[in-house]
This record gives sequence, structure tokens and C-alpha cells, in this order.
Amino acid sequence: MADMGLFREAVTAWAAGGSDEPARELAARLSVRTAVLLEGPSDAAAVNALAARCGRNLAAEGICVLPMGGAMSVGRYARLLGPPGLDLRLTGLCDEAERPYYTRGLERADAAEREFFVCAADLEDELIRALGVNRVRELIEAEGDLRALQTFLHQPAQQGRTPQQHLRRFLGTKKGRKIHYGRVLVEALDPDRVPAPLDGLLAGL
Repeated sequence: MADMGLFREAVTAWAAGGSDEPARELAARLSVRTAVLLEGPSDAAAVNALAARCGRNLAAEGICVLPMGGAMSVGRYARLLGPPGLDLRLTGLCDEAERPYYTRGLERADAAEREFFVCAADLEDELIRALGVNRVRELIEAEGDLRALQTFLHQPAQQGRTPQQHLRRFLGTKKGRKIHYGRVLVEALDPDRVPAPLDGLLAGL
């Protein structure tokens, strides 16, 4: 549903200081009921990929998957979309290290923190652990990035790190790579190996 993309753009513009009218109009027209607040586009790619695997069209269900551009934006988006603003149901993912931002932001907006699911390090780390290092390396090779990974592993800064840390850092070394692999890793998961935070999020929608 392309219009949900317009709603997402309207909310982003509103959060940046623009008018609230486009977001309010689209929320009513599209019957938006839930906003899934995520730190960045790679998380959104993973959530959308899992929903597609499960045969769900989140936009058609009135659910907006919304990357915020960083955890520190959660308070602003919660005020706009939660009880003080559009009064949508708020849910999403956050990293353990960023949890204090979510706690404070959601409290100030009178939104429920229990609706948010916490990743131990980040979602990429959860996906790598679920798939296993060898399987992720196979996927990287299948995507044509094995040579880039091998070059990365020879960098002095990578010495002494674990294979899982290597893969997690590699995914963030090139613009767009985390977004691409957010989808690739989710699509490769066995149904019973979906990381608990991601599984819990989708099940609650």
C-alpha cells in the first residue's frame, strides 16, 4: 500500500518540525491503528521481510513500520503518535543499550513500555546467532560479498574479535548493506529459529 509510505513520510516531516495536518489526514483515511517504532531502516527491512514470509500485509492491516533515525528520537515519535498525539498503539524493537531512551520517552508519552521487545545487542546480532556464523557466511558468499568480507577480516582492527562480532561489524561497513541483509537473513531463517524479540513483535501485531 503506497499510501502507508506517504503516511510514514508525513510523520517524519512532522517529527522534523513540519505540520501535523498531512499525518492526521492520512492516519484517518488509512485507518492507521499501530505504529511500529524502529531505530533504523535495517530493522524495518527485517520486520517487513518476516511479515511477508508469514503472508501478512501490515500496511493493509493499518500497521505502519516506521524507522525513526535513531533511538534518541523515540520520545518525539511517541508524543506525536501515542496518547498525546494520534493515539495509535505503539510497539517496536530496541537494543538493550538504548533501552533507557525508550523507557523515558514512552513514560513521558504515557505509552506502554511492555509493548517493546529488546534485542541483546541489536537485531543483526540476534539474527546472526539464530542462523549461526557458518550459515551467515554462506549467505554473504551467495550475495557476492565474500571477497569484501575477507578483505574486512584482514584489517588490524578486526584481530581478536569473535566470528560473530566480525559479521555484525561487517554488515555495517557499507551504506545499504545492513538494510539488504536485514531482509536476506530473515528470509533464510527456519520458522522455529526466529529471534524472540522479532517473533514477539510480529505475534503481537
